[in-house]
Amino acid sequence: MGDPAGIGPEVIVNALRNPEIQAICHPIVIGDQAVMKEALQVCNASFNLVPVRSPSDTFPSPGTVRIIHAAELNNFQKGGPSAEGGRACAGYIKKAVELAMDRQVDAIVTAPLSKEALKMAGQRWHGHTEMLAELTNTTDYAMMLAGGPLRIILVTIHMALRNVPQLITQGAVLKTIRLAKKACDMMGISNPRIAVAGLNPHAGEAGIFGTEEIEAISPAIEDAIKEGLPVAGPYPPDTIFHKAYRGDVDIIVSMYHDQGLIPLKMVCFDTGVNVTIGLPIIRTSPDHGTAYDIAWKGIARPSSMIEAIKLATRLKL
Repeated sequence: MGDPAGIGPEVIVNALRNPEIQAICHPIVIGDQAVMKEALQVCNASFNLVPVRSPSDTFPSPGTVRIIHAAELNNFQKGGPSAEGGRACAGYIKKAVELAMDRQVDAIVTAPLSKEALKMAGQRWHGHTEMLAELTNTTDYAMMLAGGPLRIILVTIHMALRNVPQLITQGAVLKTIRLAKKACDMMGISNPRIAVAGLNPHAGEAGIFGTEEIEAISPAIEDAIKEGLPVAGPYPPDTIFHKAYRGDVDIIVSMYHDQGLIPLKMVCFDTGVNVTIGLPIIRTSPDHGTAYDIAWKGIARPSSMIEAIKLATRLKL
């Protein structure tokens, strides 16, 4: 359900009332029943919530959505981060991972949470990605964003920009190239074309603007080619995303968060999807945050959540 103070409950309701979603999956909400009932009222939705203890308790029926109550939520302020909301978010995720690891559900779609709320609750994780990796004992993982013609997988994720260059190592780039191939396999892309973006302007211009391409990125690409991976680069970051946009590339290995997410959100702000690659389970999420400023007003658009659910049903491990 994500952060109860944000738009998560609303976008879940509006996604689950969509006929296309009803036709492709049997959703189970992991969250708080009282919060979801209120979200139904805010969104003027008419389906019924049926509380269950596990996915096998009852079969889905028309006009109903099953919900598993997880993590007590006694009091929270809508429209802002809180320790109570952060604790609840963590509880929802732990329960969802438990069900997925036990193969009681086929995939997890996570509504947005607040990193600030997690911190307020004393949680050590920076967000969903790191939490899911630890809960599933996964060491090699990456964040992939998909939207429209773009698929972007990140070498580094949530960190200060000044810390990025020292983490662009040959091993880190090679690992992400391998995960890019895995992502394409999960999406059913045969003979994928993997492109690697440089870190520096003009991909370093032969070392004039930086040496990461020479010392780490190019050697990683060479190693990947020796492994038989269909990869090329490093390409100048200011041109490779256009190549992907016009269909010349299937997935881009991007060096840092904003390098990859700015072009994706420019093209697909309302329909981008986040996928964690490398986990032993399928996990997607809408590519937006809690949007506290518009939460609980019934105006949050569910388009990214809808796309996240649709992609989750198509992915194969």
